Amino acid sequence: MSARFFAERPSGRPGLAVFLNAGDPPLDVLRELVLMLDASRVDCLELAVPFPDSPSDGPVIRESADRALADGVDRDAVLGFVESVRPQLAHLKIALLADWRYSIKDLPLRDFVERVKGAGADGLLVHAMPPRLRPGYYETARSVGQPIVTTCYSSSEPPVIEEAADNGSAYIYLVSAYGKSGTVGPPDHSALVPVLETLRARTDVPIAVGFGVKTRADIEGLGAVGADAAIVGSACVARVADARAQGRDVVADFHGLLVELGAVSEPTASTA
Repeated sequence: MSARFFAERPSGRPGLAVFLNAGDPPLDVLRELVLMLDASRVDCLELAVPFPDSPSDGPVIRESADRALADGVDRDAVLGFVESVRPQLAHLKIALLADWRYSIKDLPLRDFVERVKGAGADGLLVHAMPPRLRPGYYETARSVGQPIVTTCYSSSEPPVIEEAADNGSAYIYLVSAYGKSGTVGPPDHSALVPVLETLRARTDVPIAVGFGVKTRADIEGLGAVGADAAIVGSACVARVADARAQGRDVVADFHGLLVELGAVSEPTASTA
């Protein structure tokens, strides 16, 4: 599964993952948006179970999570959403992001991973899991057959990079720079290249780069240095927030963002 998580593109352009909080937009609108992403052949939706007070997120994503939480969107609602929409997707994969303390800690770990697997998530990214629990998590995911996303920074020490390479099975999320989402500058290729080379020497799992990725030029630059995919987060969340605030069509506005990012060229996309 991991080798096909991001479609190969002969042009050298990397695949694309977009990030959203489940519930922002509301789940009925999110369903339409997900079907549009699939029709547009976006590779991956990183879909977060909303949680409060994320220390790694800037105000755009934190406010989005707060809106979803205020509307009552919780873990069970998100898993139910994934289970209902996943069979309708022909290309798009869903990587579920869940915070350890807020969304997982109250369940036996195996039960949670089995529920994610049962819902049909193509990948699972656990946020802020205590380091002492990670070996058990990796083993549980392998035994359940749930592909997972591991993370490291461009500035991570070698043992952290090696752990990410050895245990990632959906893809590896390479964070371009330390900081809060939406607040860092464009990816620094000089810092990314050595880490990409180190990961490549240790694994053939796809490598996706995020943080600071906001434009078509950012995405194309990541392809030039060998990333398998680019992850666009805050720009996606901000586009949804702006459309909702202005009373515009969220799906149409988001499709416009895909055009700007070079992911699609046609002015409209059908979700039929």
